[in-house]
Formats: sequence, C-alpha cells, structure tokens
Amino acid sequence: METAAFVLELEAFKAERLSRMVAAGEASLGGGPVDAKRLLEVALANEINVSELAAAWTPSTPEIDVKLAFARQAGDEAGHFQLVADRLADLGFDAAAFKQPPENPLFRYLRGLSTTVERVAAGLFTLESIAYAVNEGFIAFCDQRGDAETARIYRAYIQPDERAHQELGQRLLAKYADTPELQRTARQTVAKVLEIAAVGRAQAAERLGTACFPGC
Repeated sequence: METAAFVLELEAFKAERLSRMVAAGEASLGGGPVDAKRLLEVALANEINVSELAAAWTPSTPEIDVKLAFARQAGDEAGHFQLVADRLADLGFDAAAFKQPPENPLFRYLRGLSTTVERVAAGLFTLESIAYAVNEGFIAFCDQRGDAETARIYRAYIQPDERAHQELGQRLLAKYADTPELQRTARQTVAKVLEIAAVGRAQAAERLGTACFPGC
C-alpha cells in the first residue's frame, strides 16, 4: 500500500480503538470525589517513563531523523514532568519525595521493541495519541472541579507537544513503513500498544475511582 494511504488507514484504526478510552473518561465526569493530586502523581510516573523510554531508544536507532525525534520526545516529556511536579508543589505535594513505581506491562513491552518501525509506531504514533486523547478528558475533569491552572498547563504546554509528537510519528511512518511487511509490523504494533494500554487504564481506573486520569 502507498505509504500515505497506509498511515491514513492506520490513523482510522487507532482512532476507533481510542474512542473507547475517551468514552470511559467521559463516563467518569461528574462522578464522586477524587483526589486530583493523586491523578497528577500518575502523570509524573507517565512522563518520566516516556522520557526514559525515548532516551533509551535514541542511541540504538540508526536513522538520524528518528534518533532526533526520540531525543526531542525525551526532552519534551522531561519538561512535562517538571511542569506537573511544579503544579503538585503548588498543591502541597513534595515532588522530591516522588518514587517511580515499578515498570508496568505496557512499558515492559515498549522497551522490548528493537526496530525503528516498531518504535515509531508504538511510541510517537500510538502512545502519544493515547496521551493526547485521555488528557482531553483530564482537562475536562479539571475544568469541572475548578482547577483552572492545571487545565491551563495541559492546554498551553503539554497537549501541543503531544500533538506534535503524534504528527512526527505519522511522517516517520510514512517514510519508513514502505513495504507490506513493515506496514504489517506497524499495524500489529499499534494494535498491541492499544490493547495493553486499554487493560492497564481499566485497572488503574478501578484503583483511582475515575478514568479521567492523564496520560504521558
């Protein structure tokens, strides 16, 4: 399949699967009391995990444009971590006391990916799309509870980066997923990331009492 058409098809597939996560977040709006600080602590873990993942991929990625894309992603996500940490400090949480939780099944899977197409499809193309989609629900959650500052931080800083990462993933897949075999690999990788993420978010929603928690 011609690469531009392939990316469009893959976008449609991803969007259909993502709609279920978005619906879960919308269903959580208007629910009972939830500790907003705890949700931002989830964001801290997500941001540092993605920053470390992209940094780990950078040295072993041979294509210079993809290498630089991962380096940019690592820096942006580290910046997001600091934004969230600063916001938590304003809310009375000692971000210096943050302890990174054990690696979850999604990041164990991601760290095992070794090819450029797999990494782009999983990280920039899919993981960042998940983050953007669920962050929209988290912004709505913050607006509903009068937390205008957290909503502003996500709208002004985090979401534009997540969108840019996603669009970068689209361009890189169009460039490198240029054979039927590589397109099949990309499609399978996207499906696997969405599957693992959906299970993980459902389990986390039970613990947190809401599906409106942020992504990476």
